[in-house]
Amino acid sequence: PAARQPLPAHWRQPLGLALLLALAGPGETLQNVTAQLFGPEAYGTLAAFGDFNSDKQTDLFVLRGNELVIFLADQKEPYFKPRVKSLSVVITSVVPGDYDGDSQMDVLLTTQAQNHGRDELSVFIFWGHNQTLDLNHKTMLNKTFHDEPLVMDFNGDLIPDIFGVTSDSSKPQILIGGNLSWHAALETQSKMYIPHSHAFIDLNHDFTSALQFFFYLSEKIQKTPSGVKVVGQSVFADFDGDGQSEHLLPVCEDTTCQKSAIYLTKLGMDQWIPVLQDFRNKETLWGFVPYRSDKSSTETSFPITLHIGDYNMDGYPDALAILKNTSGSNQQAFLLENVPCNNISCKSVHRMFKVFWELSDLNQIKDAVVATFFDIYEDGILDIIVLSKGYSNRDFAIHTLKNNFEADAYFVKVIVLSGLCSNDCPRKITPFGVNQPGPYIMYTTVDANGYLKNGSAGQLSQSAHYALQLPYNVLGLGRSANFLDHLYVGIPRPLGEKSARKQEWTAIIPNSQLIVIPYPHNVPRSWSAKLYLTPSNIVLLTAIALIGVCVFILAIIGILHWQEKKADDREKRQEAHRFHFDAM
Repeated sequence: PAARQPLPAHWRQPLGLALLLALAGPGETLQNVTAQLFGPEAYGTLAAFGDFNSDKQTDLFVLRGNELVIFLADQKEPYFKPRVKSLSVVITSVVPGDYDGDSQMDVLLTTQAQNHGRDELSVFIFWGHNQTLDLNHKTMLNKTFHDEPLVMDFNGDLIPDIFGVTSDSSKPQILIGGNLSWHAALETQSKMYIPHSHAFIDLNHDFTSALQFFFYLSEKIQKTPSGVKVVGQSVFADFDGDGQSEHLLPVCEDTTCQKSAIYLTKLGMDQWIPVLQDFRNKETLWGFVPYRSDKSSTETSFPITLHIGDYNMDGYPDALAILKNTSGSNQQAFLLENVPCNNISCKSVHRMFKVFWELSDLNQIKDAVVATFFDIYEDGILDIIVLSKGYSNRDFAIHTLKNNFEADAYFVKVIVLSGLCSNDCPRKITPFGVNQPGPYIMYTTVDANGYLKNGSAGQLSQSAHYALQLPYNVLGLGRSANFLDHLYVGIPRPLGEKSARKQEWTAIIPNSQLIVIPYPHNVPRSWSAKLYLTPSNIVLLTAIALIGVCVFILAIIGILHWQEKKADDREKRQEAHRFHFDAM
């Protein structure tokens, strides 16, 4: 992966460059790089992302039955090298995080409860130490869960907490990180939907309302769209680029998903707006793959899920989805691009999804089960990882596709750390890999046409059922090479605290990564940010052009110098000839 060079924070000069580059569609921009990344180890179930060893490179957490494999990013091929941790139980999910507040990445695992039947999940927390994981140093929670828990920051101390419905109560419980104490979380008689898609995210644009929305979602105040028979996983993204997150919901209007759709709503909107209903490609009708809740099956079933990411960096988040041929057995991963709305049904949100049916490298992967975005080379461009059947009866094959997107669009990549320490971190290692849920990021800038542009995203808002969210956010800026006028970062606050915990940075360089350290939590003006630059193609082209101009000028200078030297030699010979003639 490419290394970045840190930039001093005082680079704050306006950048008035507007590039006249057209943003092309995906086209033939994917390249299969699986062998370079994994070698012969490209199999298993991708479960989570996180910087396990705090080297600023995102590592992969992969499940293989009763094995947890941590693929550590490296500078040499294969770029991801496995470390295998074996357990005596079947692992069902992984959520990395710092559950004791020591700024070391721990790993939460859910497993099939051995003494409670297949419907119950046991939870283990393996404690990290010196960027390693000791399987003998673990804590098993004394309660089992009905469903995979949501990891969130319930009390605003930036130590992840664990939320879910336990076996000894019908009401949701919260396990507070740090002291690992149980508390009642919600006074509700509503039964939680399984598989759930709870989220911990700000919806009303105040950077601190994630907890309010969490209650709202759990109480099921928002009804599903009418006529829906199968409901997928809710996902949240700033779909229309207005700086406020919207609620996206994939659904089927019949039990076999012959007719699929994606709907959108937001806070203050009392209806669901369809943003994708056309799943027909020529003569073939495609649809979502319904979730099978049969616990007796040994085959892993995945809920209907949209994995969100800005593929072309235009500032509008795209999605990856698994669709099946409704008249056949094939299922594939497809890219859903966020494009301007062209029909009356989505007119109120101005945007819609469009399925890209022809992406050759993506289409070649048959029997796909999961597709998600991941910045493989840490260059700010989101690539694609796909899991497919066929490797073995128990394991999926892992495919990685590099995104060779050509148009020189811009981005900013933001990661918010826990802020539990700053210069006094253990062993002087900044905790880049603690996977902090709850922060919210928003920017405002001016686009290439001079119009105000907004964008926002929540960090690690969902953790259950292979949400596969990245520990950072890549926010596309489109073709605007101007500095970001304002970038805001907010973190959860404790209950009862009235002032928002948010900070603003100005004049952020595009194509850069911003690492925010919110220390101390309650003094936002003291928060620090480290800026790293990822040069874009235009920088390389400019350098080549500059070198070419220099070579051309040097060539002209050399030619003129050679001609002048010849003229001098000729004059010297003439002078010498005249001297001899005069002497005679």
